[in-house]
Amino acid sequence: MEQVQADRPEVMHVEVSDLRMALRAGWQDFLAAPYYGLLFACIYVIGGWLIYFVVTGTGQVWWTLPAAAGFPILGPFIACGLYDVSRRLEAGLPLNRHQTFLVIFRQKDRQIPSMAAVIVVFFLFWNFLSHMIFALFLGNAVMTNVSSSLAVFLSPAGLTMLAVGTAVGAVFATLLFSLTVVSLPMLLEHEVDFVTAMITSFAVVTESPAVMLGWGALIAVALFLAMLPGFFGLFVVLPVLGHASWHLYRRAVSWEA
Repeated sequence: MEQVQADRPEVMHVEVSDLRMALRAGWQDFLAAPYYGLLFACIYVIGGWLIYFVVTGTGQVWWTLPAAAGFPILGPFIACGLYDVSRRLEAGLPLNRHQTFLVIFRQKDRQIPSMAAVIVVFFLFWNFLSHMIFALFLGNAVMTNVSSSLAVFLSPAGLTMLAVGTAVGAVFATLLFSLTVVSLPMLLEHEVDFVTAMITSFAVVTESPAVMLGWGALIAVALFLAMLPGFFGLFVVLPVLGHASWHLYRRAVSWEA
C-alpha cells in the first residue's frame, strides 16, 4: 500500500449524523466483505472462550492477566486489517487477502507497535491500580472466595470500592479512547509519528466531546452486549465497529489542507 507523507491534518467537527453515517458504512463494508470481519473477530471469540474455560475449569484466575494482555497487543493489528478493507472498498480497489495480510504484517516496522505499547501500558497500570483500590477498601476484610460468594461487594466498603473503581476506570477508558479513536486508522493511511496521531485523536474528541464520548459509550455497550451470548455477538459487532471507525476517522480528519 502506498503511504503518503503529510503534515498535521485539520480536525473537523463531528455531528450525530456522522456517527449514523459511519455505522451504516461499517455495516455495508461488513456485508460486502464478511470473510475478513469474521476471520478477525474469530481471534477475539476464541480468545474469550479460552480465558473462560481456563478460569472456570482450573480456577486459576491469575492466568487471565497474561491472556487478556494479548488482546491490547493484537488489537491494533487486527483493526488495521479492517481499516484496509474499508479503505479499499472506499477507493473502489479490489480486495486481496494477500495484500491485506501484507499490510498488517508491514505494520510491525511502522508506528502501530508503539501504539500497541501505549495500550498495554494503560492496561497494566489500570490492572495494578485496580488491585490497589481493592486492597485499600477491602484489604482488612475477612478473606472470601469472590468466585463463590459476592457478599463482600455488598458491604459498605465493597460498594465504595466498586464506586471508586468504576469512576477511576471510566477516566482511564476515556483517556485511552481519546488517544486512539482516530490515531490507529491515521497511522495506517499516513506516515506520521504515533505522538502526532494521538494528539490529533485527542483534538478530535475535544472538538466534538459530546458526540465522540457518545461514540465511545456506544462501543462499550455494544461490545458488552456482544459478549453476553457466549462471545458470539462479536462476530458481527467487532467488524462493523472496526469498519465504522475507519469511516468516522475519514469524516473527523481532513488532509486536504
